[in-house]
Amino acid sequence: MNLNQTQQIEVKHSGWEQVYQSRFVCADDAVKQIKSGDRVVLGHACAEPQALVNALLKRAHELRNVEIMHLLSVNAARYCRKEYRNSFRHNSLFVGSSIREEVHAGAVDFTPCYFHEVPKLFRDGMMPVDAALITVSLPDEDGRVSLGISVDYTKEAALCAGTVIAEVNPCMPHTGAGSCLRVEDIDMFVNSDAPLAEVPHPRVGDTELTIGRYASKLIADGDCLQIGIGAIPEAVLSQLIDKNDLGVHTELLTDSIMPLVDSGVITCSRKNFMPGKIISNMAMGSQEFYSWLDRHPMVEFHPVDFTNDPFVIARNDNMVTINSALAIDLLGQVAADTIGPKQYSGVGGQVDFVRGAARSKGGKNLITLPATTKKGTVSRIVCTLEPGQAVTTSRHDVDYVATEYGLVQLKGRTLRQRSEALISIAAPQFRDQLREQCKELYGW
Repeated sequence: MNLNQTQQIEVKHSGWEQVYQSRFVCADDAVKQIKSGDRVVLGHACAEPQALVNALLKRAHELRNVEIMHLLSVNAARYCRKEYRNSFRHNSLFVGSSIREEVHAGAVDFTPCYFHEVPKLFRDGMMPVDAALITVSLPDEDGRVSLGISVDYTKEAALCAGTVIAEVNPCMPHTGAGSCLRVEDIDMFVNSDAPLAEVPHPRVGDTELTIGRYASKLIADGDCLQIGIGAIPEAVLSQLIDKNDLGVHTELLTDSIMPLVDSGVITCSRKNFMPGKIISNMAMGSQEFYSWLDRHPMVEFHPVDFTNDPFVIARNDNMVTINSALAIDLLGQVAADTIGPKQYSGVGGQVDFVRGAARSKGGKNLITLPATTKKGTVSRIVCTLEPGQAVTTSRHDVDYVATEYGLVQLKGRTLRQRSEALISIAAPQFRDQLREQCKELYGW
């Protein structure tokens, strides 16, 4: 390397550092960029920029009709409270527990969409972004900050926004080049040392463990997995300790991935697409997990329109996807985001991965659910879904279904065969009733 090349590198390095330092402001000053009527997209889930949200709420008396948009909120979502109704209107892409009552009361809007299509909504102007409020890591030596545990739609929101404001949090892990923005892409920086939001381990009971054992039967050495969050996914992961060389291509990682990587169960060595790498777009878990993710050589986070694109997923041979349902009818129609007419959650990546697995060489998709709810008094396997209940995953897409009473395959089965199969894994006390209802409605 000659002297001129060395000087050019030093100038380049100095340039981004100067830009970075010159754009620091306090949170209260940063959110003065938000105007009445703006659409503001927040960083997702555990990466919500808490200092910026708090500063924005302090301006409520000055603002009217600011639309706040994101998927899951694991924080209190205070902007949905009654006292802020004239100032903020939340447009949710996924309904979590913190906003469920407000959605049901009509105080919060819900926009249905596939997770992988959210960046396109921003990019194509169907949902133009006036401001993106995000959380990022400290910059690396090349002047890039990582979106860490929330790359998903957040990266595209930042690239499309009129104004980008970032909390710089030293707790945010660096999760690979696909997670990064340049310092120059961000208009203002705010310091934050608040711990990232955490999601505790769900409680796993006997029902979930039994379902996990059935699910593990579908998983062979070398398979590539997508497993979500919740008690059943945790139970599935707990049953994989005797597997070898598993791969991961998913939308979400949790703490439970750590012991499987550290023990050599997950190596990604047999992946034919992006071998050696765990691919994801977001993470939810503990501070210990976030530290483990930081610059982990096996982990790469990318935007959701890559990770969840069914045609990208299908490039993984032997893709096995495991997702949950709230109810399933005897035709095989899955309701995973509504209870009756009420929005309970969102479609997330379920359909993306179900369809990706269907196109994968050797791929399988599995829908899991406990057989009953309300302490065993209501069957989750039903003759027909409730009036107003939305179908999340169609009967044409579902492959396997598991409850604590067994595992059945629906793909390739007639309507009569699939109804008989589903009744066989319903809770025993509901099977006769389901047979009678099925005969009355369908004639078989």
